[in-house]
Amino acid sequence: MPIKESELILNPDGSVYHLNLKPENVSNTIIFVGDQNRVEKVSKYFDSIEFSTQKREFKTQTGHYKGKRITVISTGIGPDNIDIVLNELDALFNIDLTTKIPKQTITSLNIIRIGTSGSLQKDIPIDSFLLSTYGLDLNGMLHAYQIDTINNPNIEDAFIKQTNWHKHKARPIVIENSDLLEKQFESNMTHKGLTATAGGFYGPQGRVLRLPVQDADLNNKMDAFNFEGTRITNLEMETSAIYGLAKLLGHHALSLNAIIANRASGTFSKNPSEVIDKLIKYTLDKIAD
Repeated sequence: MPIKESELILNPDGSVYHLNLKPENVSNTIIFVGDQNRVEKVSKYFDSIEFSTQKREFKTQTGHYKGKRITVISTGIGPDNIDIVLNELDALFNIDLTTKIPKQTITSLNIIRIGTSGSLQKDIPIDSFLLSTYGLDLNGMLHAYQIDTINNPNIEDAFIKQTNWHKHKARPIVIENSDLLEKQFESNMTHKGLTATAGGFYGPQGRVLRLPVQDADLNNKMDAFNFEGTRITNLEMETSAIYGLAKLLGHHALSLNAIIANRASGTFSKNPSEVIDKLIKYTLDKIAD
């Protein structure tokens, strides 16, 4: 059965609704960045750029680096935007946009997120790289999908117990990264750990301006969480959504973060743009290997 027009919306030129992309515009190796201004900080290293477009916060450039065709796209902030980006990218490859019928043979994408984050642990210093072994969904977006085949109940149960997780909040979901991509991108330059993904920047991450938060001690509980050696190393707003949707759709995903702050030691990078640039070059070279 064809997918209804109201469910898969196309622009008049046949491109997918939010991303403004057609299948030929995108490589199956894709770098995600949050900030649209960071797209060109990646693509400036390309040997050539064949395509560029932008709609809203979603900016895309496709080009070649050392013979490898790569697409870089800005997702904006938060798991809700990841829901848009990953579903529309998957549609470009795995749904016939003319008939709106899913293809029988699925194309698997390689998705690498380049982000920035603050470390929660003293031994993961500023100006280092962090590879997310798991994404911890604290925001509930993935509960819209059938996740029973991809989550990790043992870690989730331990987190709920150790943090005394409030029963009215969405149940936390833990999703593992792509083992294939982890092996490709790990090195002695990368720290590893579980990345927590919040649904907002202020209250959901424990920041208090004028509104009190439900659990004022949650960040300290998260800092102390440990499940068989797995610790929460950083807190951001995209990784768990990327990992969850990628696994459900049959794609490979990995989240890499430039650590520009350390909350445990109260330090901040003297040159955050430099460490981000180093991570960009590290990622591109690993893709081209």
